Amino acid sequence: MSPSGIRRGGPPLTEGEAEDLLRCICFKTGPPRTVGVELEWLVHELRDPRLPVRPPRLAAALDTVRALSLVSALTFEPGGQLELSSRPAGSLMECLDSLAADLAAVRAALGPLGLTLSGYGVDPWHAPRGRVLHEPRYDAMEIALARTGPAGRAMMCESASVQVCLDAGLEEPGPLGYHRRWQLAHLLGAVLVAAFANSPVHGGRRTGWRSTRQALWAELDPRRALAPPPDGEPRAEWAAHVLDTPVMCVRAEEGPWAVPEGLTFREWLRTGLPRPADADDLRYHMTTLFPPVRPRGHLELRMMDAQPGADGWMVPVAVTTAVFDDPEAAESVYRAVKPLAERAGPGPAPRNPLWLAAARDGLADAELHAAARAVFSAALDALPRIGASEGVRRAVAAFHERYVIPGGCPADDLQVVTS
Repeated sequence: MSPSGIRRGGPPLTEGEAEDLLRCICFKTGPPRTVGVELEWLVHELRDPRLPVRPPRLAAALDTVRALSLVSALTFEPGGQLELSSRPAGSLMECLDSLAADLAAVRAALGPLGLTLSGYGVDPWHAPRGRVLHEPRYDAMEIALARTGPAGRAMMCESASVQVCLDAGLEEPGPLGYHRRWQLAHLLGAVLVAAFANSPVHGGRRTGWRSTRQALWAELDPRRALAPPPDGEPRAEWAAHVLDTPVMCVRAEEGPWAVPEGLTFREWLRTGLPRPADADDLRYHMTTLFPPVRPRGHLELRMMDAQPGADGWMVPVAVTTAVFDDPEAAESVYRAVKPLAERAGPGPAPRNPLWLAAARDGLADAELHAAARAVFSAALDALPRIGASEGVRRAVAAFHERYVIPGGCPADDLQVVTS
């Protein structure tokens, strides 16, 4: 490994070897057993979130948090958003309890500094927010994403999400088969966007979207944030998608990283320019793809806005886990969301009509509202079967009653005073 932390010296990768590697590592099948969560939070002033947190103060606070002893992995996004990533847990409650304990520790450390964690899909008050992290990856990312407009910088610096990670599923067909779970994720994903939309205001103005965060993802790079076709064979479709997506950057041991324009990974393999690509370059390239569902051995569901309140994040995690990992719920929900495929059309998420309606209208959309009611009903039935605590079941039931039954979402509650 070089002093910069970049592995070098691996043999050049051929196109066939790249396809084989992708098929092997992206869908690791077996009985669904583990769940993980990645939580992103905006860091705001405790006394008045409209006041900007100056970069030196934010950097000092982040150093304080870094000193904590946490079970979860702690990282920071380019705009200073704080992210906690749980370890893969053997049950829903193990995951929720561990992450909740770490969040409590982080909040306790930030409170005396006059700071707090806020759960919004995008920052309601501060846009544009500049980068706090200046690293070669983020320098290259900003250059690459800026080629298609301002959405990339907003995504990097002003957005936050709840991401749920679940096992890919069984090799065999059925409710828990990996092929079915892949299809389910791309239809259910739109319902999750709509139900948990929580970003109608950005930079002090209403945007016309209930999930502005999802609207930003739809505006991003023409290919990098798109899903591959969900109806084909998942391994083959994903492998082709990875290889045919332009490279965001070519890492270097010293100096800034190159940011080629329009160079797909397949072309990089075929030409060997600007230098031969190896297996580690391929693995890194996959981390620069941001589809709503990203296969990383497991499935990473990336479409939900950060949620309000200290424990609001638990509801999307519980609902998603219940309807994916309980066989009865998975079958029921698949039947409920399958008709949405016609609405989605042939276009990829998140730019197809179904996903755009979810981000714009939330559960005010009649079809998404009907699907969400079926999803939450199945989840509420399944939660006791997967060992959810009474407190978690009550939280899901309360969300169901407050938002899902009447056809609303957290975005409908957000009233932002800008002055």
